[in-house]
Amino acid sequence: MHPILEQVTEQVIERSRESRAAYLARIDAAVEQGPHRSKLACGNLAHAFAACSADNKLALAGDKTANVAIISAYNDMLSAHEPYKDAPALIKAAVAEVGATAQFAGGVPAMCDGVTQGQPGMELSLFSRDVIAMATAVGLSHNMFDAALYLGVCDKIVPGLLIGALSFGHLPAVFVPAGPMPSGLPNKEKVRIRQLYAEGKVSRAELLESESQSYHSPGTCTFYGTANSNQMMVEIMGLHLPGSSFINPNTPLRDELTRAAARQVVKFTALGDDFRPIGHMIDEKAIINAIVGLLATGGSTNHTIHLVAIARAAGIIINWDDFDRLSKVIPLITRIYPNGQADINYFQAAGGMGVLIAELLKDGMLHEDLLTVADSRGLNNYPQEPKLIDGQLVWEPSPEQSLDPEVLTSVDEPFAASGGLHVMHGNLGRGVSKISAVAEQHQIVEAPAMVFDDQDDVVAAFKRGEMEKDVIVVLRFQGPKSNGMPELHKLTPLLGVLQDKGFQVALVTDGRMSGASGKVPSAIHMCPECSEGGPLARVKNGDIIHLNTQSGEVNVRVAEDAFNARTPAINVHKDHHFGMGRELFGGFRLNASSAETGASNLFVID
Repeated sequence: MHPILEQVTEQVIERSRESRAAYLARIDAAVEQGPHRSKLACGNLAHAFAACSADNKLALAGDKTANVAIISAYNDMLSAHEPYKDAPALIKAAVAEVGATAQFAGGVPAMCDGVTQGQPGMELSLFSRDVIAMATAVGLSHNMFDAALYLGVCDKIVPGLLIGALSFGHLPAVFVPAGPMPSGLPNKEKVRIRQLYAEGKVSRAELLESESQSYHSPGTCTFYGTANSNQMMVEIMGLHLPGSSFINPNTPLRDELTRAAARQVVKFTALGDDFRPIGHMIDEKAIINAIVGLLATGGSTNHTIHLVAIARAAGIIINWDDFDRLSKVIPLITRIYPNGQADINYFQAAGGMGVLIAELLKDGMLHEDLLTVADSRGLNNYPQEPKLIDGQLVWEPSPEQSLDPEVLTSVDEPFAASGGLHVMHGNLGRGVSKISAVAEQHQIVEAPAMVFDDQDDVVAAFKRGEMEKDVIVVLRFQGPKSNGMPELHKLTPLLGVLQDKGFQVALVTDGRMSGASGKVPSAIHMCPECSEGGPLARVKNGDIIHLNTQSGEVNVRVAEDAFNARTPAINVHKDHHFGMGRELFGGFRLNASSAETGASNLFVID
């Protein structure tokens, strides 16, 4: 085991000792040796199975049959979740084969950041994670279930499902992926068209044609943003069946993996002799593995927020320093867009999760001794890939090495020596920066600030030609308390245009960037946020800002006394609080914690 990995893990265990013990005591107290529904009164039970078939009523009335909850993020507007439409029927048939029953316990909302990017609805996005967690808990609160299957893929949905699942940590759980859509328009061409549109050189019709060729069928978007980072992390924590994350939807193999997940979770209930509750599976080592996977693959910066919240749901306390320390020793060993030109299907073809996990285990960069959903318990069962042979699902060993070293390489010959995710610090506060997709010559920027309080104002200034110069865009009042912390990916094409013209360009904000954060350097998630008087609220137009993403420094070049004497700006954009449902989230904005503590309203640690 790598010594830094051991040290960080031990620090997390010690830091979390009391909260983790309290969490485990709560979930262990909830364990029932008989079916949970046996504690229901007859009237409760009659309501719960009134719509079931006669056979299922008979089974559910007894005390020997396991009942599996299905919690799904299905909707048919979003490509990533549309493939789940047939999953409940597959699951119910599969569990019946092993003498169990299943009920659709509840649906959870699933919004798409790709649809809402740059729109008012994006200001609901981050808080939808907590809504999903609560909706998951509502679905499970009927106490009818002995295990649960969770169906979700995208940005806030998997973190929300996982937080909700951990609130029912006494139940076994398997997460069921849907898979990525087949590859469409190459990412390099998509970016080229976006930047041409930002410059007014192609029409909206041409842009729409390009986007439609990129996002073209059921399945997850193929770039390596938050959605596919979710799938990687869930598998590396042991909650997916081995090798199941990136199998395309609407294929016989994908359907058989869904059936297998259903049969598998039945094995782990308290009614059998191999009890595996999710609250014990997601421990400190599993969380550390998720961070390692994120760093080794150059995954989404959104998980510097989500993983903190997920960990806290299990009584585990991690912080950005843990990410930073691990990033210095975990090498980058994948090149998936935006960190390269290949998409997630190329990664899968190169060997996928099996080769990735084997490579990291070989060099002591993952904890192997996890409780997983594979037949055998440890993570060393995950360098396998599922196949259908003569109609039967089998697992065969993954390739011994990558089949495409330009996409997936080895620890011995990494694309970069570090994971490329750095904590930023200085007199402008504390945040994070992802540099795995930023060219080395752009990783240090010093330029005058242009200060904005709304991303649309940045776009307008760009269109007026006011940003044709070296510039660090300071975008304030984008934190969770201000407006729900929307992603700011709308700014990426225009800042990329300026960078390509030879200007020094960067972004500093208390908001988020997309999971597809790309070639423009940034310091994001800056804390304290401006609505809490953070130092970013004292920056003025023309102030020189020095951003060094390599060393993690972000400072304004203003004398300390003079800077501290400035009166922080006040957020005057109250229009962000109404319309498109935003008025319903006032309590979420008011009570949100900081980005570093998960930007959450859920008090998951006493």
